[in-house]
This record gives sequence, C-alpha cells and structure tokens, in this order.
Amino acid sequence: MTYLDYQATTPLAPEALKAMLPWLEQGHANPHSPHRAGRQARAAVEVARDQVAALLPAGGRVVFTSGATEALNWAIKGTSGGIVSTAIEHAAVLDTAAATGRPRTILPVDSEGLVTPAPIPTDTGLVAAMLVNNEVGTIQPVAALAEHAHRAGALMLCDAVQGYGRIAIPDAVDLVAISAHKIHGPKGIGALWIRDGITLPPLLHGGDQEGGRSGTLSPALCAGFGAAARLMATQGDQDASHVERLWSLGVERLGADWTINGSTTQRYHGNLNVRRNGLDVARLMSDCRDIAFSAGSACASGSGRPSHVLTALGLTEREAKSSIRLGFGRYTSEAELTEAIDRIDIAARAQGR
Repeated sequence: MTYLDYQATTPLAPEALKAMLPWLEQGHANPHSPHRAGRQARAAVEVARDQVAALLPAGGRVVFTSGATEALNWAIKGTSGGIVSTAIEHAAVLDTAAATGRPRTILPVDSEGLVTPAPIPTDTGLVAAMLVNNEVGTIQPVAALAEHAHRAGALMLCDAVQGYGRIAIPDAVDLVAISAHKIHGPKGIGALWIRDGITLPPLLHGGDQEGGRSGTLSPALCAGFGAAARLMATQGDQDASHVERLWSLGVERLGADWTINGSTTQRYHGNLNVRRNGLDVARLMSDCRDIAFSAGSACASGSGRPSHVLTALGLTEREAKSSIRLGFGRYTSEAELTEAIDRIDIAARAQGR
C-alpha cells in the first residue's frame, strides 16, 4: 500500500512508538496517583507537555485532551458572544459553533481559498480560523485575523492541527487546538493551548486533573505526543525540504490535464488537491485501491455531498466531486510518489476512452 493521505492521519514515528512502549508494557500507574509509580508517570506527562509546548507561543499552558475535536469544542463552548469563522473551517468548528446557538458570522474565501481579514461585529466573542486548511492546504492570515478579533474585544482561536510543527503559529492567538496523530504521534490525544489569563469553564467534569479538564491521562499517549513534537522541532527543516521536493515532483508528473485547487503559494505543499474534468473519483479509487488517497476530508467521507471547502472556493458541484487530495510527508519516498501519481493519471485517462 502506498500511503498518500497525510491530512487524514500520519504514520506513527518509530521514535514515538519507542517512547510509548515502556508505559504500555510496565508503566501502568495512574499519573494522578501520589505514590512513587504515579509520580513517575506524572513526570513523563510533564516532560511531554514541555515538548509539545516548545512549538507553541510563549505565555500559555498546554492542556492535554482526547484530540483536537475536544479541544475545539472546549474553546468554542467555553467562550461567549458571537462567533466568527471562515467558510472552510473543519466540521469540528462549524458544527460546534452552530450547536451553541450563538450568533455566527461566516467569512468567505476567494478562489484560492484565502480569507481577506476585515473588521468584525462588535458583539463577537470568538474568532476561529485554521492555520492550514485540511482539504486544500491554504495558509490563512491568522495574525491579521487576530488583530481584528482583539480590536472587537474577541479572542482568537487557531485550529493548528494541520500546521503545528510545520508553519509558525502567530503569537497573537489566544487559543490553539492541536492533535498528535497529524504529526506522526498516536491517535487519541491532542491539546488545547490557553493563553495566560484566560479561563475556560470545564467542558468535562469529574476530577479536574488538568486544571479545567477532567479525565485520567495516558502516560503512553502523552509520551508519544511529546516524542513526535520533539521530532517536528529537530527535523522540521529536513521535513520541509523533502515536502518541497515531493510537491514539485507531484505537480510535474500530473501535468496540464489536472488543475490544482487552492493557492499554490500561500499553501502547505504537503497537500496536493487536484481535479480533472469528468473524473469519476469512486471508480478511480477502486482502480487504484492499493494507493491510499482521499476525495476530501476523512471526517466527511461517505456523506455523498460535495466538499464544502471546494464549493466555498467557487467550484461547481461537479468540479468538487472530480477532485482528489494527495497528502505526503516525512516517510513518502520520491519513487513511491512518482509511481502512485503515474498510476492515478493512467487510470484517470482510461476513464475517457
């Protein structure tokens, strides 16, 4: 299987697995217990917390959660006032904002998937925006959005799931949601970074183990998250150079019959979302079943609806449904990508015969 679905999840780094194994095999103590074994587990959690925090702005604290969805729910439901978001946010933001019943303002994006920062309503309490879009990879002007949020007296929430460790997170943000499994860490753990001086009412009640968040932490998951974050810090430049080579190769191999969705410059280049006129994506995925790629967000797969992200860019329903997303990164070889794209292109061309 050739894996080209890095936006859905990334392969677990061997170093992250190695960090987790001692806590899966023998370190079974509850990190919130006062005895020696519990204190050792707690120490591992705190080391991981520091490793995760190293890639986040200064002046805040990292609270571990079950994932980015919980972190986003907590940030949105823990604030008050109107909510401003962009039209291409993840469902974890859009659906949660709708569930609050609070006034909502949706900022449109242009044909490249970029929002234009502008003054926001004065009754706004929270502005929420992705740093890097999960479907088309566009990098949003989060710092400028934060400036408008603060002028209105609102907080700025950054969904940094796709950008954490890859794109610098602006210091101006107030809340940041991240997830381990998007940076070669384990599934089942994420975090919410909360700026000092901001207090959110609990989303979960029952023990307050994390100072605002209840639930027993897994030292294994925390250790894996920390190890993955440390790798992002130490080999980020190497990863970025590799991704740029893969992007250039991928664009070249696809050729003129494929159109790139979204900006090609204001974009994380590990995301290649492309369309081809008349493409039957379901047939293509069947013909290339040993290549893992996506027709959109994994969280919305199977809905039968066109991507809300692609239609927000102005694509027709037919164009949106003729698009695929190829995601690659650290563990993707140039040979793998070349062979996979050639096979996808051949299978796509065969549909027109």
